[in-house]
Amino acid sequence: MNNQQIHKAKLWQLPLYACNQIGINMYVFFMGFVSYYLNGFIGVAVVLATSFVTIMRIWDAFTDPVGGHVLDKLETKFGKFRPFMVVGNLGMMVTSYILLHVSHSLPEMARFPFFIVIYMIYVVFMTMQNTVGRAGLAAMTNDPNQRAVYGVMEAVFITLLYTVMPAYFYGTLVGQNQGFTIGFFHAGWRLIAPISFVATLIAAAGIAPADKPGTFIKNDSQIVKFTLKKYWDVLKNNRAMQMLVVSASTDKLATQVQSNATVSVMIYGIICGNLAVSGALAAYTSIPNILFVIFGVGIIAAKLGQNRAMVVSSIGGLVTCTLLVLLFYLGDPTTLAFPGFAGFGGWTFFSLAYLALYIAMKGFAAISTGVITPMIADVTDYEVCRTGNFVPGLIGTVFSFVDKFVSSFGATVVGLLCAVIGFTETLPNEATPLTPALKHMGIFCMFGIVMIGLICNLAAMKFYPLTRKKMEEIEAEIARIKAEKGISG
Repeated sequence: MNNQQIHKAKLWQLPLYACNQIGINMYVFFMGFVSYYLNGFIGVAVVLATSFVTIMRIWDAFTDPVGGHVLDKLETKFGKFRPFMVVGNLGMMVTSYILLHVSHSLPEMARFPFFIVIYMIYVVFMTMQNTVGRAGLAAMTNDPNQRAVYGVMEAVFITLLYTVMPAYFYGTLVGQNQGFTIGFFHAGWRLIAPISFVATLIAAAGIAPADKPGTFIKNDSQIVKFTLKKYWDVLKNNRAMQMLVVSASTDKLATQVQSNATVSVMIYGIICGNLAVSGALAAYTSIPNILFVIFGVGIIAAKLGQNRAMVVSSIGGLVTCTLLVLLFYLGDPTTLAFPGFAGFGGWTFFSLAYLALYIAMKGFAAISTGVITPMIADVTDYEVCRTGNFVPGLIGTVFSFVDKFVSSFGATVVGLLCAVIGFTETLPNEATPLTPALKHMGIFCMFGIVMIGLICNLAAMKFYPLTRKKMEEIEAEIARIKAEKGISG
């Protein structure tokens, strides 16, 4: 790839734009507790409460194609991406406030219908910001090294976020509010809403130099009206997209299950007998996870391609998950504790082994997460080469649609598996007695489903066509198309 084929972002743009993931994931993490709100204050039974999350994620998936279509057609004096980001975040701020401050105060019969309507509106705003998160990198840079660097930054930010948030919510906020009470949800909203909005404004500043009219490829054959045919064409004929969604969506489903609040309660609160240790783990693993990302995404992906980084991380993840399962059955989970947190009475074999393996598992998972956005940008370029159209919104939302549709079943999987072992009316909590069935199910939810997703990764990457060499050919073709159309940058 020669210099004429490369357009680069300024280095300062990459970390600023990566803050968009902070803006999105603040809400993703916080709304993960919504099943407890529905179960405790709206009066919804366990299976319905967890199924509601699934239904709304399916609704989220179906809003994606419309959001991507609007983004691809949008042209304003403020650009294409920035209005979507800012309006989307403001909308999430307002609707989430209404959900958690108003719903439970309504008459009992009106609570759930009201919650459904407002949550559906919330999802539309989430789609707006998330669409930009999937699409914007392709507009900023086509340099493979910069895309890898952005992947590192995005993964680092997400790792830090999911270090601080669990430690604060599980270690402090739950205790301060005596569980998942109304006070817990109100305090959580006051924390995440302003931070998310500021992060979104920073991200908008980062993408601003690339978010200008006249710098994107337009094709006269693009039809203005929305049709599902375009989306089906991408899924049917873009092999890179097919393999990416198989890999990412199965990983996302596993992550949704593993990070579910109920699974954390089962593993740490019941099996280990110390729920606060979940926050301790995040604090102890953040720096090692960042080092994993820098090596895995910043070196392997930049030098050998995103697909090789995905393969390496999946193999590593399979090994560590297998060892963690064995540790839970052969070791004593009740001895799990760490310095500086409640319950620590000295290092034990289980604590040391679990910490080392958990760091490795999360580190490999962070590599997989870190290459997704760069891979979406590569797939966007592949689509330009295939059809002549630059449609980042279309590509981003085709990916998101399948990803969300599959992963939407995460909460339902947890709810159904809990129901199988007898929890049909209330979810397991710290006071729930440990049984063999609960132990087996907790371990399966935490590690077993992840292993299934990793096997799917390896199968998908075997057929993923966008190697480092292939991407060089694609960027040369895009440069030719831009030259023909008289487009600079």
